[in-house]
Amino acid sequence: EARRQRRLLLVVVCVALLLDNMLYMVIVPIIPDYIAAMRGGGGTAGPSAPAGGNGSGGGNRSLLPARYPPASGDNEDVQIGVLFASKAMLQLLVNPLSGTLIDRVGYEAPLLAGLAVMFLSTATFAFAENYATLFAARSLQGLGSAFADTAGIALIADRYAEEPARSRALGTALACISFGSLAAPPFGGVLYEFAGKRVPFLVLAFVCVLDGLLLLVLAPPGGTGARANMPVGTPIHRLMIDPYIAVVAGALATCNIPLAFLEPTIANWMKDSMGASEWEVGLTWLPAFFPHVLGVYVTVRLAAAYPHLQWFYGALGMAIIGASSCLVPACRNFGQVIIPLCGICFGIALVDTALLPTLAFLVDVRHVSVYGSVYAIADISYCVAYALGPIVAGQIVHTMGFAQLNLGMGLANVLYAPVLLFLKNVCQMKPSHSERNILLEEGPKGLYDTIKMEERKG
Repeated sequence: EARRQRRLLLVVVCVALLLDNMLYMVIVPIIPDYIAAMRGGGGTAGPSAPAGGNGSGGGNRSLLPARYPPASGDNEDVQIGVLFASKAMLQLLVNPLSGTLIDRVGYEAPLLAGLAVMFLSTATFAFAENYATLFAARSLQGLGSAFADTAGIALIADRYAEEPARSRALGTALACISFGSLAAPPFGGVLYEFAGKRVPFLVLAFVCVLDGLLLLVLAPPGGTGARANMPVGTPIHRLMIDPYIAVVAGALATCNIPLAFLEPTIANWMKDSMGASEWEVGLTWLPAFFPHVLGVYVTVRLAAAYPHLQWFYGALGMAIIGASSCLVPACRNFGQVIIPLCGICFGIALVDTALLPTLAFLVDVRHVSVYGSVYAIADISYCVAYALGPIVAGQIVHTMGFAQLNLGMGLANVLYAPVLLFLKNVCQMKPSHSERNILLEEGPKGLYDTIKMEERKG
């Protein structure tokens, strides 16, 4: 029963992560046209378009009111960049608080609260009619993600306490994140074209409600006595100064910088340098899903066979990311650019799949096995990259050039890879005395320990 319940909870978490990343990327093909329509800029969704559009069912778009006068392209690009970055910025600010709260109240209630806020954000996107509302919806998504993402990953680490099951479960979650990010733009673009702007968001909102109801059935917040005597987690500021955790957090931030910086800049570069068509720009990242899943699978299998080489898998991934980033500017057509992008996503899969379980292990052996704060630190690492990407990347390309941007990102990853040697002896660490759950000879102390012991035996 406990094993089946934790599998269903893994499904709940994976759906939550999938929804968060789909909402993050589903607006990519929608927002530029939508903002042009609100400004009366004459885009295909503009008020001047005839009712019914091109007869494909996208007539809803022609009903958008013109709330702003036409704006210059530069100003519109800035607004879109700020809109994309606002989610990661608010998530970055809230994560220290959400991690601490998760450590105090458990994982289920913050996960449910995060799903509720994500539902509200998705519904706001569906009915937004001006830029301020879009900005509020995007920021609200960051608030929901700070609770849902962190609590979900921490819940997986808590329920899958043994290796290699923990690596498999976290790998499954990473695959869902990848699928949500890469499948969302075509999903949103097709539904926007044939059903109107509200339909993609309403579909995601409906799935969000179903996921929240399933969580309520499986693990109602406050429905178990295990949280009554839950150990006090290590404060997030103490985890941040742990040198091993700091090395892992730095690697997670560095490896995601190429992806975060290329997403807002590669489309214009492809159009300028190789005359790429709209469909080629739209499908740029979709093939990268397959090497990402392959990277997750390979790392999980290697970690099960050679768990003492987790640091090496991460270092190898960063080297692959660095080499692939440097190759991007040398590409001259759509087929060529797919190859380094697949290499970047494959490398990111190696790093994430190897190092996310390492964070849980470090908390187990050096602190207390409560995972909210440590995965809030991981989320902060991701948010640093994605908050800077939409704003900083374009400025770097404008002042230094696209090639220099990629060479800098590649060099950063290659130089950071040897730092992971610091983690070489992590697998040889022994549990600290504060980790009472796995010191079986001491016996359970309190209701929380008793329940955790029974779950382990089950």
